[in-house]
Parts: sequence; C-alpha cells; structure tokens
Amino acid sequence: MSAIEAATITPDRPQARAKRPRSAVTSGRKLFVQGDPNSAWSRRYHDLVVRHIGDLGGREVLSEAQLSLVRRAAGLECELESMEGKLSQGEEINLDAYGRAASHLRRLFEVLGVERKCRDVTVDGVEIEVFSPMRARWAAEEAAAAAKGEATE
Repeated sequence: MSAIEAATITPDRPQARAKRPRSAVTSGRKLFVQGDPNSAWSRRYHDLVVRHIGDLGGREVLSEAQLSLVRRAAGLECELESMEGKLSQGEEINLDAYGRAASHLRRLFEVLGVERKCRDVTVDGVEIEVFSPMRARWAAEEAAAAAKGEATE
C-alpha cells in the first residue's frame, strides 16, 4: 500500500468529536457563565428557575426562548426580594426601580402564560372549604346584617 492510499483510507474508529460541543451553562453543568453559584442569591435564583419550569410543564415542553424568559424572571424576582428585604430593615430603596421591575416581572409571566389557578380541594369527593380570613369576615358581616334586618321587621 502506497502512502497516498494509506492517507485516503478512513480509519475504523470514528473521528474525535469536538472537545466542548456545548457551553457549561447550556448543558446545565454551571448556573452562570461567571459568578458564584453558592451565594444566597444564586441558590434562590436556582430554586425559582426550577419551580417556574415546573409550573410551566417541565423543561421538555419549553423552548429555549421560554427558558431564557424564565431565567430573566427569576433574576428580577431575586432583585425584588432583595429590595423588599432592605425595606423590611427600614432602608430606603428606589421605588421607581422597584415598581418597574415588578411590572416587567408581571409582563414576563404574562408572556410565559403563568396564571393563578385554584387548587382542587376535594377529599374523597367532598369539597373542603379553604379557610380564608376575609371569607370569615364577610360571613360575619352578612350574618350581622341579616340579624339587623330581622330585628327591624
């Protein structure tokens, strides 16, 4: 076999694939390209991302764009929570920035299709009434109004 023939024959083993086909963030090995994945902010961010993905039906049914929006929403939530923590300690915050961030978060959730849904609260076919302080107050007010109406008749 000549040198030319040897060079044109493909080896039996497959060609080596690229060393890093995807980024560590894309493959899920890292949370961020840069940054501390062990900070309290990062841990809360990760928890929110996982929960929002679950709310939307799981990673398998979401597009990469939707996953990106979920990550943006989680980042905004972390920052809003940080601002709320400062408020709880009596510190001043930029209320304009807070309001804008809350509005952006609402719009992100709207785009993602996240909506509040009531839970089924039936046990063995019997509907259980969920305790609500406002419901109890309204019921008391209605009973008082009915008793007052009966007393005047």
